[in-house]
Amino acid sequence: MKDQLNKILQNAKDKLEQAKDRADIEDIRVKVLGKKGELTAILKSMGQLSKDERKELGQAANKARAEIEQLINNKFEEAKEAAKALRFKKERIDVTEPGKSIGLGVKHPLTITIEEISRIFMSMGFSIAEGPEVETVFYNFDALNAGPNHPARDWSDTFYINDDVLLRTQTSPVQVRTLLKQKPPIKVISPGRCFRCDTPDATHSPMFHQVEGLVVDEGITMADLKGTLDSMAKQLFGSSTKTKFRPHHFPFTEPSAEMDVTCFKCGGKGCRVCKGSGWIEILGCGMVHPNVLKVGNVDTEKYTGFAFGMGVERIAMLKYGIDDIRLFYENDMRFIEQFK
Repeated sequence: MKDQLNKILQNAKDKLEQAKDRADIEDIRVKVLGKKGELTAILKSMGQLSKDERKELGQAANKARAEIEQLINNKFEEAKEAAKALRFKKERIDVTEPGKSIGLGVKHPLTITIEEISRIFMSMGFSIAEGPEVETVFYNFDALNAGPNHPARDWSDTFYINDDVLLRTQTSPVQVRTLLKQKPPIKVISPGRCFRCDTPDATHSPMFHQVEGLVVDEGITMADLKGTLDSMAKQLFGSSTKTKFRPHHFPFTEPSAEMDVTCFKCGGKGCRVCKGSGWIEILGCGMVHPNVLKVGNVDTEKYTGFAFGMGVERIAMLKYGIDDIRLFYENDMRFIEQFK
C-alpha cells in the first residue's frame, strides 16, 4: 500500500503541475482527497491490516494527505495570483493615451425656435401655460366659439379618439383652461404640439407645433395687440422688420387679422422667398371674442383681451431657409447638426 500512496502522491504532483485554472485544481482535489477519492479509498481498506501495519500506513497516509493538501493550496494561490494579474492586464489603462472624443448633442431647430419665441414674450412679461395634447371637443371647439358646422370639426380634418375626445388641433384650448382657472389680468403664451389630418408634404405635417398667446385685462385694445406683435417681429427677424395686418376670420376672435412681416431675405423688395410680394404671412390674431371670455366667467363689460397664434415650423422654415417641413421629423443628424 505504501507503493500505492507514493503513486497517488506522484500522480497528484504531476496533475497539479499541468492544472490550468481553479476548476482543474478542484477536480484533482476531489479525485484524490474527496469522499470517494483515491487516498480515502486506501484509508478505508486499512481495517484489513494488522495493528502495527495500520499505524505505519496511517502515518504515511496522513503525511501524504498533508503534502497533497499543501500542494493544492499552493496551486490555488498561484491560480488566484495568475487570474488577478490577467485581470489587471486586461483592465490596464494607459493614462498617456489620448481620450476618446465625446460628441455633444445639439438642440433641434424647433426647440431653438420655441425657446427664442418664449424668451421674447417672457421679456415682455408673459408667462408660459401648458395643457393636455389629448383634449375634449368642448375645450378644442365649443369653448372657442367654433360651432357644430365648423369645417375643422369634421372627422376628415381632426384625429378623434371618440365622439368627445380628440388630439388637439391647436394650442388654443390652453387659453380656455387659463381663463377658467385664472382671473384677469392674464398674460400667457402656450407653446406645444398639435395634430391634424394632413397628408405629409413639403409644407404639411399631421403633427406640428404652435405658440399661442392670450392677454386679458382692463382697457386692452387692438393697439396693444399690434404693438406687442410688432415688437416680437422686430426681435425675431431684425429691427428693420415692418408688420402689416390684414382682415381675416377666426371664430374665437373679433375683429380678426393675419399679420405679415417684410421679407427678411429681400427687405420687402420682392424675391423667391416672399414670391415677389415683399411680405410673408407669419400668424393669425385678433381681439378675444366675448363668447370665449364668457366661458371663463370673465366680465366682458370690464375686461377685453387679444390672442394670437403662430406655427413654429413656419417660423423656423422662414428664419433658417428650410424648404421642406419633413426635414424636422426625419431625425437626420446631418440636418440637425447644422444648428450648433
